[in-house]
Amino acid sequence: MNALQRLIESNAIDRLIRRDPSLFTHDIEQRQRIANRLGWTDLAERAQSRIPLAENLTRTLAEEGATDVVLLGMGGSSLSAIVFNRVIGEQPGGLRLHVLDTTCPQTVTALLESLDQSTTYFLLSSKSGTTIEPLSLYAIFRSWMHERLSPPEAGRHFIVITDPESHLHKLRQKEVLRLAVNAPPNVGGRFSALSVFGLVPAAMLGIDLKELLRRARNMESRCASQPSENPGALLAAWIADSCAQGRDKLTFISSPGLESFGLWVEQLVAESTGKEGKGVVPVIEPSPTLPSRFGPDRAIVVMRDASDAEMTDTVSALQELENPLFDLVIEDRLEIGAEFVRWKYATALLGHLLDINPFDEPDVSSAKDATEKVLDGSISAPRAIADLEGVWPAYAGAFSGARAPDDLATALAPLAAAIGPGDYLGVLAYLPESDEHLAPLRAALGWISSVTATPALLELGPRYLHSSGQLFKGGPDSGVFLVVTTRDRQDLPIPGKPYTLGALQRAQAEGDFITLASRNRRVMRLDLPDATPLMVGHLSYALRSAFG
Repeated sequence: MNALQRLIESNAIDRLIRRDPSLFTHDIEQRQRIANRLGWTDLAERAQSRIPLAENLTRTLAEEGATDVVLLGMGGSSLSAIVFNRVIGEQPGGLRLHVLDTTCPQTVTALLESLDQSTTYFLLSSKSGTTIEPLSLYAIFRSWMHERLSPPEAGRHFIVITDPESHLHKLRQKEVLRLAVNAPPNVGGRFSALSVFGLVPAAMLGIDLKELLRRARNMESRCASQPSENPGALLAAWIADSCAQGRDKLTFISSPGLESFGLWVEQLVAESTGKEGKGVVPVIEPSPTLPSRFGPDRAIVVMRDASDAEMTDTVSALQELENPLFDLVIEDRLEIGAEFVRWKYATALLGHLLDINPFDEPDVSSAKDATEKVLDGSISAPRAIADLEGVWPAYAGAFSGARAPDDLATALAPLAAAIGPGDYLGVLAYLPESDEHLAPLRAALGWISSVTATPALLELGPRYLHSSGQLFKGGPDSGVFLVVTTRDRQDLPIPGKPYTLGALQRAQAEGDFITLASRNRRVMRLDLPDATPLMVGHLSYALRSAFG
């Protein structure tokens, strides 16, 4: 029986619309937790009531002289804002939006140096209110604001977006921040794109929220129809049937400018399905260069602008391959609102088809716990076994016992030797998010993918910890991982903490390295002396040599 027929037989659509948790589990305790995570099914309809708040807030800040808004968030609290910022962008009358979801000192320092305290405002965004990255960034930026503004004036520049009664609500009262905007507590972070987590930053950009939500409501209506006419069900069934054929690498190809939607899809799919040894592996292929060949484990999703003639030609070429192809065409960028809905329904139904609970993330907390233990000194990462002109390699998990290498290419050789059919390479890089740093790595991974027909992922830390990190630890043992860290001297203190931002970033990398090793994953680490583009270029060249 194919997946679409299974959705029909199980009456999955009606049960999802009724928010019936038995669609996902027979366990009574889990059912209650799932029931508290199903508020997204009509979120676009309910979100209309938040439009006046979001638009009035934007107008008020603009009248006060605001030019820039910085969103401090992570995972579900930031990825939809990244999509709105990169896919649609600032509209006439909108404000400049900077989404900061990193603990990289270089990135934070560069942003600090580009802003003016008197015209900069902040969205402090966290569903739980306890996420370490935005809270650390808040402490840094609040201290920076006090360099020119009094505490009461500085407090008026911070707006909190969080669940009711969260830790951030208490912080907002204690530190006299301007406003707390309540998010719906029955919507999980990765399903919250059309809640205030996404709508407030979209309003700051000047995006037409009414039209965005009109498209989304139309998709909600279509996703409530029977499976054979249901966009979400059709996508879920296609992914599930592909996985049943061994094609579990969901490859996302897009028109230029739409790539960031893949980041959001990556979190939604990887974090929702990557558990119990199962999982769909999202692979974002950067435009416009694609691997020269795809392995038999690939299923390809194309998202393209209707006016993109070059991508139309690419689709024609992809149709000649044996890989399954799902073609999504959008007429204009406001269709992104509808695509959020399609993919949320598809991912929930995919969880049902894979017989997993798509609304938990049991392995995400393990890396968080390890980070805290690294920071307090109670655990430490596996030590390097060589010094290769300042580059320190370390091996753990299934790579434990590797011999000391003589050069950088030899240090990376275990990665190439370990990869087999159905595997993927994951480079988990704690580097600045800039083309200058990442372009050589992307090129090297694209070359590796073409030569080996193996998917090669570039994941930025700590962002990936809140998305694909769940899949890497809880999903199938098909990943071969390289953790990349640096020992840069540039750093920032975190007011009120005994550690710096750089120390936090290293602890996050080491905590994940330890956690991957504890699951006996094939994992190694390269600790670079610095994060200069030259050093990243050396690493990229060595990767090519190791796989050549």
